Amino acid sequence: MTNFTEPEERVALREAVAKLAGKYGREYIEKQAAEGGKTTELWLEMGRNGFLGVNIAEEYGGGGGGMSDLAAVLEEAAGQGAPLLMMVVSQAICGSIIGRYGTEEQKQRWLPGIADGSLTMAFGITEADAGSNSHNITTTARRDGDEWVLSGQKTYISGVDEAQSVLIVARTEDAKTGKLKPALFVVPTDAEGFSKQVIPMAWSAPEKQFTLFLDDIRLPGDALVGDEDAGLVQLFAGLNPERIMGAAFSCGMAKFAIDRAVEYAKERTVWKAPIGSHQGIAHPLAKAKIELEQARLLWQKAAALYDAGDDMGAGEYANMAKYAGGEIACNATDVAVHTHGGNGLTVEYGLANMLVAARLGRIAPVSREMILNFVAMHSLGLPKSY
Repeated sequence: MTNFTEPEERVALREAVAKLAGKYGREYIEKQAAEGGKTTELWLEMGRNGFLGVNIAEEYGGGGGGMSDLAAVLEEAAGQGAPLLMMVVSQAICGSIIGRYGTEEQKQRWLPGIADGSLTMAFGITEADAGSNSHNITTTARRDGDEWVLSGQKTYISGVDEAQSVLIVARTEDAKTGKLKPALFVVPTDAEGFSKQVIPMAWSAPEKQFTLFLDDIRLPGDALVGDEDAGLVQLFAGLNPERIMGAAFSCGMAKFAIDRAVEYAKERTVWKAPIGSHQGIAHPLAKAKIELEQARLLWQKAAALYDAGDDMGAGEYANMAKYAGGEIACNATDVAVHTHGGNGLTVEYGLANMLVAARLGRIAPVSREMILNFVAMHSLGLPKSY
């Protein structure tokens, strides 16, 4: 085995996930989205087969693997046209943070359900007035005896209607000013004072986006995950996996688009030859393939660094991987639509909706401009520009 070859176990994992997700495919996702349904059937079958919890420790019902394995699962599912966005949130972010910083009781309470898919946990960090500056978060937690009282708003929070709880990023009352020291709270979605409002989005997907309203929600003391004064380190235990998974999600989407385009280019014949024999069609597809492999190598390196415990190195490469993934998802879907000509914009071929969905990879969970700022400052040592 060379350094650039995945272990046999992960290769077998990829094959098994692709086979399962392929039973559902893009048609299943589109049907659920059009009818207002969810991916519950696929989600639970993935959980029963142990695919959702591959990164969770074995003693809590998981597979005992790492982020490299979880990202491979998501990439393969997306590559079959059946991506599961909530894997980025529930297993990667929440599972990683609780697994690293939760108490033993918290791990026993939440991780087994996250691992088998019976419990879905959303993640709430984004706020309307904070934008990319997470230091401006205003959601506040104050102590009241042995309890916490949580107040604030969150926006663009994925899958809250599918989740039993949300891991909310807040700041404590005595830390309203100065550098952010995030405090993380698990908030049940049926808690008194918790409400949500759906945000209409231009692309069609089973997962919905929400604005959350947190009105003096009372939480027990053990709703706090980790140390209230731990700073950013415990938050980035989830944000680095989020970027890695975002990259894998985008790469899987790009693979699906390229595969569809290649299949069409081989079959569609104009002027007595398949259109794929023309360089005007072949070269853009070849370029997309190269860009896809570059992006895949970046997220694989980022995941390997994270699994090795190198959080600083993982942060650098997770950001670059997320950037590259967002770019190839947009480029590949655009090329795929163009390869299909007018057919690429029809509902039948299932690519037009992906044009908008792929664009998300350039925006969330962090914009490509902020990634360029990060690389310029931390990788190249240039002066801070913002």
